[in-house]
Amino acid sequence: MGIYEELQERGLIAQVTDEPEIRELINSGKAVFYIGFDPTADSLHVGHFMALCIMKRLQMAGNRPIALIGGGTGYIGDPSGRTDMRSMMTPETIRHNSECFKKQMERFIEFGEGKAIMINNADWLLDLNYVELLREVGACFSVNNMLRAECYKQRMEKGLSFLEFNYMIMQSYDFYHMYQTLGCNMQMGGNDQWSNMLGGTELIRRKLNKDAYAMTIPLLLNSEGKKMGKTASGAVWLDPEKTSPYEFYQYWRNVDDSDVIKCIKMLTFLPMEQIREMEGWKDQQLNRAKEILAYELTNLVHGEEEAKKAEEAAKALFSGSGNLDNIPTTELTEEDFTDNKIDIIKMLTKSGLCSSNGDARRTITGGGVSVNNEKITEFSQQFEKEQFGEGLILRKGKKNYHKLVFKS
Repeated sequence: MGIYEELQERGLIAQVTDEPEIRELINSGKAVFYIGFDPTADSLHVGHFMALCIMKRLQMAGNRPIALIGGGTGYIGDPSGRTDMRSMMTPETIRHNSECFKKQMERFIEFGEGKAIMINNADWLLDLNYVELLREVGACFSVNNMLRAECYKQRMEKGLSFLEFNYMIMQSYDFYHMYQTLGCNMQMGGNDQWSNMLGGTELIRRKLNKDAYAMTIPLLLNSEGKKMGKTASGAVWLDPEKTSPYEFYQYWRNVDDSDVIKCIKMLTFLPMEQIREMEGWKDQQLNRAKEILAYELTNLVHGEEEAKKAEEAAKALFSGSGNLDNIPTTELTEEDFTDNKIDIIKMLTKSGLCSSNGDARRTITGGGVSVNNEKITEFSQQFEKEQFGEGLILRKGKKNYHKLVFKS
């Protein structure tokens, strides 16, 4: 089985422009492909995770990845999948976020001479002359065709700024520029990027009379059709300071039964032979599959040591074995106590299990809070410093745990 066929079996190909040519290109290790990452935050998140895994898979098969940081396109913002315009970022923010991306990507992709390339489109986009760009590129784009693109149609009712309207042209120019300077012959991205990617292949064919290709990756959706990587408290980040390894592990440990095998196929590097055997698993076996998924992905993102710690913490909480030292912990200080006491509302917000006092009260009212396995029913319940000892285990719902400690 070639790498193209493996990607198909894993469900990692949504659309392609020229299937026979793309199949031959990547199976023979001759693809020089790019995936773009707009630096809209200071960490990559689960939404980027599948793209990073595909880059790793293709590099392992001999192909050459280009990680394109959107330092230039970040000044505009991609309208795809948006109902409103993205916030404008300062050059300093874009530069900082780009550096953070670079550090995280190095866990997945091998950079260096003859290997993967990391490049920032600010290096060429910010120096473009607007009139020259219009003459060279603008004539190749039909406004009628652009307005039919899904990324623009969904914005027309609420208003599409001219700034965002230029995004397709800028992304297409990226591919055109990298084709000429780096030999980039294929672009990849999420399925919501299809219209933008077609613009790039068409520009190369019209301007250079050369063949270039595009392949999209399916969006990572759960069984309800919602994007994966979201929790009640926000996105699941790859930065351990934003989402701890334990929280990352628990996110994947708690996926729905109907999603677990799909996620194992798409995101892990387990052999397909092993995954095919798992497709028949049911009931308690699916819990084992979730543990495998959570461990494999935590290992990929945070390393083997953190994956083992997260696994141990989960066993400690849910099966009575393992090490409680590895669950997320907040250390309380003297300032958190009044007359040597702290109330449950403050404990919930301090731990981050609840986003506000109101959220904490609603959760208690719904019967979803316990401390050391004893349900909390009163908003006013307080705990004294002496009760913390080795730490109190605070639980929200069935699966969200946090340890609170106090050290004088």
